[in-house]
Amino acid sequence: MKAVLIGASGATGSALLDLLLNDSSIQQIVVLTRKPTGLAHSKLTELLIDFNQLDKYADEIKGDLAFSCLGTTLKVAGSKQAQYIVDYTYQFEFAKLAKANNLTTFVLVSAAFSDPNSKLFYARMKGELEQSIKALNFAETLIFKPGSLIRPNSDRLGENISVGILTTLNYIGLLKTMAPLHVNQLAQAMLKQAKICHANAN
Repeated sequence: MKAVLIGASGATGSALLDLLLNDSSIQQIVVLTRKPTGLAHSKLTELLIDFNQLDKYADEIKGDLAFSCLGTTLKVAGSKQAQYIVDYTYQFEFAKLAKANNLTTFVLVSAAFSDPNSKLFYARMKGELEQSIKALNFAETLIFKPGSLIRPNSDRLGENISVGILTTLNYIGLLKTMAPLHVNQLAQAMLKQAKICHANAN
């Protein structure tokens, strides 16, 4: 199988890329990225791109599995408009190109509490993206909606605080359905389900 991935420089995308590289059922991997991953592998093709011109790379967005792990924070983006471009526009454009190239299985990392009708900007943005991608009608669409993620060496203060609070509450038996999830566990679930869905689609 051939996999195409965006967001490989992030925590979840990085964990997923490691799994793809070590999975014998994946023969080719194309990574579209804004900055180098620092990895070299015989089955890895890494393309440094400008996501504002993603359509120039349409011919590279072909294969069996597409993974969208792209995302940023409001702090890093600098404004809600800039964050929307990364978290919605770039990912939706990627999905449209994948669909146009008849890629069958699309996997998206979204967020817990996403809702296109939410009054909260982040939840609404994620919900709108989910809605838009579902409307593309891939043969198989997988949307993962993790809550607090455990990211190695994370600088996301708010997420680190929520992980600490939830871990403490889980320890005393509270909110166990909202237990923090390590990015490695998320990546493993994504790849496992994507392979199952692809087999079902074919």
